[in-house]
Amino acid sequence: MSNPVTAPATSDIPRQPLDWLPVALPLIVAVAAFPFVGNPWTWLTLTIAGLAMGMIIFTVSSGLMLVFGLMDVLNFGHGAFIALGAYVGLAVLMPLTPWVETTSVLLNSAVFALALCAGVIVAGLVGFVFDRLLIQPVYGNHLKQILMTTGGLIIVEQLIRAIWGAETVSFNLPASLRGSWLLGEAAVERYRIVALGIGSAVFLGLLLVLTKTRIGLMIRAGVENREMLEAMGYRTRHLFVGVFVVGAMLAGLGGVMWGLYLQNFTASIGAQINVLIFIVIIIGGLGSTTGCLIGALLVGLTSNYVGFAAPKIALFSNILLMLLVLLWRPQGLYRVVDR
Repeated sequence: MSNPVTAPATSDIPRQPLDWLPVALPLIVAVAAFPFVGNPWTWLTLTIAGLAMGMIIFTVSSGLMLVFGLMDVLNFGHGAFIALGAYVGLAVLMPLTPWVETTSVLLNSAVFALALCAGVIVAGLVGFVFDRLLIQPVYGNHLKQILMTTGGLIIVEQLIRAIWGAETVSFNLPASLRGSWLLGEAAVERYRIVALGIGSAVFLGLLLVLTKTRIGLMIRAGVENREMLEAMGYRTRHLFVGVFVVGAMLAGLGGVMWGLYLQNFTASIGAQINVLIFIVIIIGGLGSTTGCLIGALLVGLTSNYVGFAAPKIALFSNILLMLLVLLWRPQGLYRVVDR
C-alpha cells in the first residue's frame, strides 16, 4: 500500500528575500513630517500616537486581511464583528464599573482582559453563524458576497440598537490606563502603549502561524491551488471556516480596543471604520500580514501628522496616501496572490 500524501514541511518551501523598502516607509513618512511639525516634542507625541492608532487599525484590519486576502471573500460585513465586539466588551465593563474606577492595577487589568476575551468569543461565535448562513451559499460570487454581507452588517447594527439602544454611549478607560507619561516634554498616553503591545502580539502571532506552522502552510496552499490541496485529502472548506472565525475574533478584539480608544460606543462604529480597513488592506497588498501592518502604520501616522499640520485636508489624506502607494506599486506593497 502506498503511503498517504502529506503536506510538505514549511522548511521545504523556498523563501523569497524580504523587500525592505516598504518596511522603511513609516520611518520615511515620520522624518518627512518633522519639518511641518517643527517642535521635536510635539513630533514625538504625534509619532507615538500615530503608531498606537496604526496598531489598533491593524488589529481590526487583520481579520479582514485573512478573509479577503486569503479566502477571496468580499466581507463588507466585517464592521458588524467590530461593533459587536465593542458592545460586548462594554456590556462586561459597565457592571464592573467599580473595578474600572479603582486604582488597583490588578483589577483594572482583569476587567480589561475580561472585556477583550468576551468580545473575541462572541464575535467568533457570530462569525461562525455568519459564515454558515451568508458566506457559504455565495462562495465564489463576489457580487452576491457584497450584497449578503452588507445585509448582514445592517441586521447586526439594528440588533445592537435594539439591545443596547441607539444613543452613543460614553465610557472611560480603566483608571490605570488613563493619563500619560512624560518623555521629556512629549506626552505618551498609557493606553496607546498598551495598544502598541497588543497590536505587536497580534502581528507576531499571525506571522508565526502563517509562515511557521503546518496550518499556515495549508492556508497558503489552499489559496494558491485549492484543488490540489483537496486532492491531497484536506477539507479546505473546514479550513476556511476556521480562517473566517479567526478573522471575526480579531475584529471583536479590535472592536473593544477601538471603542475604548474613542471612549464612545455607537452601533455604526464598525461601519465607520470599514472604509479605512479596506484602504489599509489595499495599500498592504491582498493577504500580506506585513503589508497590512505597514499600511495601518502609514494610515495612523499620516492621520496624526496631517490632522496637526493641515486639518483641512485630513479627511481625504488616507485616500491620497492609498493613491500614491498604488501609483508606485499598483498591487500594493506586498502582493501575496493575484486577483
